[in-house]
Amino acid sequence: MALQTLGGKIKALRTEKKLTLQQVAGQANCTAAYLSQIERDKASPSIASLKRIAEVLGARIVDLFLDEAVDDPVVMPPSQWLRVSLPRWKADIKQMVRSVKHRRMQPFHTVIQPGGGAPDDYSHQGEEFGLVLEGQLTLRVGSETYQVPAGSSFYYSSTQPHAWTNQGQGPCRVVWVVAPPSW
Repeated sequence: MALQTLGGKIKALRTEKKLTLQQVAGQANCTAAYLSQIERDKASPSIASLKRIAEVLGARIVDLFLDEAVDDPVVMPPSQWLRVSLPRWKADIKQMVRSVKHRRMQPFHTVIQPGGGAPDDYSHQGEEFGLVLEGQLTLRVGSETYQVPAGSSFYYSSTQPHAWTNQGQGPCRVVWVVAPPSW
């Protein structure tokens, strides 16, 4: 099977479930026109929008990037990590395992370019842990904003609204773990 784009995968799941653009858009709190643009890869949705669309389709965000379910080897080199980035974030996000099906956590390696990130608050069930390897991450959890420099870690309940950005001059590299998998 040929690899599908993010928009193509969303459209395939929608049509597989015999849902119209209007039905999915209504439940995902967006317009049918915007959803159509996403399906044609003409728009890049926010994390919050993508999460709502995935939920309507009975999927997680990462499911929209997977071509098929596979078992992970014990050791997985970076060349085999699954890219799940969206251009609007100016971030290269790679899931460090191929599948999170039946897993309790979901690890990511994220490189955020200056000015990039997910500046809009979003929340989900679970917890998040991260270790900043390079640069400095600006992390907002609830009403508090934190500057997380290289070598420092963070941990928070992801039921709280949260957002992250790189406000520095160079790239910010973070290993991120989400539990349970929610992407």
